[in-house]
Amino acid sequence: MGNIGIWEAAEPGVTRKILRAAGGLMMMEVHFESGAEGYEHDHPHEQMSYCLKGAMAFTIDGIETVIRQGETIYIPSGARHGAKALEPSALLDTFTPIRQDLLK
Repeated sequence: MGNIGIWEAAEPGVTRKILRAAGGLMMMEVHFESGAEGYEHDHPHEQMSYCLKGAMAFTIDGIETVIRQGETIYIPSGARHGAKALEPSALLDTFTPIRQDLLK
């Protein structure tokens, strides 16, 4: 788990830092430049995202929902999802179980 606490590039205009991974939970902060996208993907983990700042348009199984600072969104296990920053934004993402695929 060598990348915990280190900012790293994800998609273009997107950086992330794993804050903690313990027990069955993982927390990660993700920053987006305006217009940057988290590409559509799916994973077996449940996810909850809290908007720290800005506004994000999430697409979950084809349905778009916009969240703004102070709001959350739930992404069920296996749901196809992606997100686009409508302005400079930051998220706090929580996963269960731990996303081993993101740990190095």
